[in-house]
Amino acid sequence: MDAELRRAHLEALAEVLRGRLLERRRADAAAGRPDPRPLGEAIEAVVEREAAVLEPATRERLAELVLREAVGLGPLEELLSDPAVEEVMVNGPDRVYVERAGRIERAGVRFASEQALLDVIERILAPLGRRVDELSPMVDARLADGSRVNVVISPLAVDGASLSIRRFTAVRPGPDRLVELGTLTEALRDQLAAAIAARRSVLISGGTGSGKTTLLNALSAFIDPAERVITIEDAAELQLEQPHVVRLESRPANVEGRGRVTIRDLLRNALRMRPDRIVIGEVRGAEALDLLTALNTGHEGALSTVHANSPEDALRRVETLALMAGVGLPHDAIREQLGRGIDLVVHLARLSDGSRRVVEVSEVVRSAGSVGVREVFRGGTPEREGKWPAPP
Repeated sequence: MDAELRRAHLEALAEVLRGRLLERRRADAAAGRPDPRPLGEAIEAVVEREAAVLEPATRERLAELVLREAVGLGPLEELLSDPAVEEVMVNGPDRVYVERAGRIERAGVRFASEQALLDVIERILAPLGRRVDELSPMVDARLADGSRVNVVISPLAVDGASLSIRRFTAVRPGPDRLVELGTLTEALRDQLAAAIAARRSVLISGGTGSGKTTLLNALSAFIDPAERVITIEDAAELQLEQPHVVRLESRPANVEGRGRVTIRDLLRNALRMRPDRIVIGEVRGAEALDLLTALNTGHEGALSTVHANSPEDALRRVETLALMAGVGLPHDAIREQLGRGIDLVVHLARLSDGSRRVVEVSEVVRSAGSVGVREVFRGGTPEREGKWPAPP
């Protein structure tokens, strides 16, 4: 029998046995005769009884699959145990993809059914105190290890439940490691270190998966250990090494629509916490205005990221987000704060081979009432012989 077909049959059998086991244990519990055996022993007994004709090695593997389906993450277990997997993407029960070394490929696993996928999603979200159903068909959450989870189910997900798990390594690469990987050059690393030590405000831009958060975390190593640093994130991913760090994380509304705490709320509160340095995981809403206000009122040296296609687009995006605050400030006033608040924009890109590179660094310049950028670094070549803008 073909190995892939054999595997599919074994997984289907495991799903059937799991269903029978759960039905029997529920019936026994309802009758006042709960099974005293540990779940593992009960599974082994079911396999021995229902699949006695199989070889011992196959029965042992079948018992592992039943246990995995009953309390684990099903076919995702082996993917998440692979340290090379950076992200897992599930597009319905039959289509599972993974990202390795920056490249997406089809995984050789599948779920037995749509319900099996929904059961795994429920087991992922339950320990987090989150739920997903027809009334709330979308969830974005963070696992205990820092991995980011996003779920969309029917009726929003037309072809079956969608699940993505973006993993983060226990130890983030530092600046030297990024030089080894080719993300930074040695000269650029040193220049960025000097800029951060001089309390220049740095905005990191790039597309999805370009390595913005990884670079932000690495550059934070250049912050003086004596400074009090406050990090603000939607999902706590940053791992700063400084001893005096306060980590804040936003919170969505509960099922009653109450209790929401936004990035903007956290930023406003952080300004009252006597920060020496503010690090925002990503600017994506009206908090952009509060950030610009903070940068122009003595809180220089902030670090953050934004989704954009170029350094110039990054400034325009921050300007647009600041306008979303809806306070009625004229464009010229916001543009002036933008020009005075942000010093450098570092732009990342993910190349066709999956690698991440800093492809451009620009300084923010003001002229004739407008704000623009002036390129100081591109593709590994300092455009101005490594001379960076001096503090104003």
